[in-house]
Amino acid sequence: MDDNKAKQKIQNRKNLQQSERNMSSFILAIDQGTTSSRAILFDRQGQIEAVAQQEFPQHFPQDGWIEHDPENIWETVLATCREVLEKSNISPEQIDGIGITNQRETTVVWDRETGKPLYNAIVWQDRRTSELCETLRDQGHTETVQVKTGLLIDPYFSATKLAWILDNVEGARKRAQRGELLFGTIDTFLIWRLTDGKQHVTDATNASRTAIFNIHNQTWDDELLALFNVPANMLPEVKDSSDDFGTTEAHWLGASIPIAGVAGDQQAALVGQACFQPGMGKSTYGTGCFMIVNIGDTPSVSRNRLLTTIGYRINGKPTYAMEGSIFVAGATVQWLRDGLNLFADASETEALAKETRSGHSVYLVPAFTGLGAPHWDPKARGAIFGLTRDTGIAEIVAAGLQAVCYQTRDLQHCMNDDMEATPGNLRVDGGMVKNNWLMQFLADMLDVQVDRPTILETTALGAAYLAGLRLGWYDTLEEIEQLWRCEKSFTPAMEESTRDALYQGWLDAVNRVRSN
Repeated sequence: MDDNKAKQKIQNRKNLQQSERNMSSFILAIDQGTTSSRAILFDRQGQIEAVAQQEFPQHFPQDGWIEHDPENIWETVLATCREVLEKSNISPEQIDGIGITNQRETTVVWDRETGKPLYNAIVWQDRRTSELCETLRDQGHTETVQVKTGLLIDPYFSATKLAWILDNVEGARKRAQRGELLFGTIDTFLIWRLTDGKQHVTDATNASRTAIFNIHNQTWDDELLALFNVPANMLPEVKDSSDDFGTTEAHWLGASIPIAGVAGDQQAALVGQACFQPGMGKSTYGTGCFMIVNIGDTPSVSRNRLLTTIGYRINGKPTYAMEGSIFVAGATVQWLRDGLNLFADASETEALAKETRSGHSVYLVPAFTGLGAPHWDPKARGAIFGLTRDTGIAEIVAAGLQAVCYQTRDLQHCMNDDMEATPGNLRVDGGMVKNNWLMQFLADMLDVQVDRPTILETTALGAAYLAGLRLGWYDTLEEIEQLWRCEKSFTPAMEESTRDALYQGWLDAVNRVRSN
């Protein structure tokens, strides 16, 4: 009898918890990345209720070209949104709103009437416009672009990708001039689809990565549109990062849900890491690596070929950030797994790295699509140096992980010089930061404390926070700041002489792969 009463008490408690949960509301974050699409449900405390994820194919038509099928992106986004609702047993009516974060710079052009993509999405890593960028630089346009946009002339950004589609897809430019085509980064394309073509919009962070958006007056820039030969009628309306982006059509997710927050993935992570004070910074380790530091409400031009970008824009007020971009981080691990078949799962890399002796001689420079900041060398290519007879899988894997840390130190040196200050710690996120060996080496190489938060999905979390601000879940950024929690800190433990020697070996390796 007592046992039955105990069981009934437990069941009653479960029923109460389920009832309370059924009364709760959530924000659905769409995290559309370079290799996969994810949907994550967050509650008001920023805790994860459920996650769904699907990978999609990568297309490599030529050396240095990387494309995605926009229909694959759309299908995986829709499927993961539906899956996360089903597996959490939450009704669409419990979703207060949607936040979207996305791979930035990736460029899509589609038919205004049918919504059909004109060409595959050209991915941010794609280098096909290297010669065009070189021509523009030789013509002396670098300063104009940097002063207006905070960016450099590089294939990384959307403008030359868009120009390439218009000039290389038959009839595209004439159709664009007639107003038949639309341009968007991935956030814009998804919103257009979710609203059945009712909204052609983006947010200021994504606009700031196109190289045709003036970050000072917050408008598409006529001089830059003329430079890149882009028709203005293709461009989306630019909104705040926390704003009204329209409402989904009910047939997609079972209810009409407001889209209330949008930010490019790295800026969303800045918000998710609650880096709201000037000088605070985060580094995300996903497909690439991106270090961003909040620089406040006044933009400044980097002396070290870093980028000035919009960190977020709320209530019409932009907050700026300094950013260093590394094209290949987690993609190195993916290549070691899928290209070289050195291990079956990325989780094995930590144990392999622990097998290596300190000070091994192997350096892996992952310049598969060129080098990003501060080198900006699109013609550089990857290489492995320092192989000896006793080099094995463990050393090559460790070198791949260490390359991420060396590249982060490259960015750190430039950022410290630009800001004339050294941040006391760095907040990290992304799939790679689960690796304790990697995080300790990162702290050692940077000689700063590295803080890993309890919620690693900070990119999606940032999109949810931005939506929550618009929906009234939070009144201020300070409320969001109070939700941030540190799971583990890593403090430097390496001798300075060892650190400097290892880094010098990296610099020597990089110099050997550079094209200039």
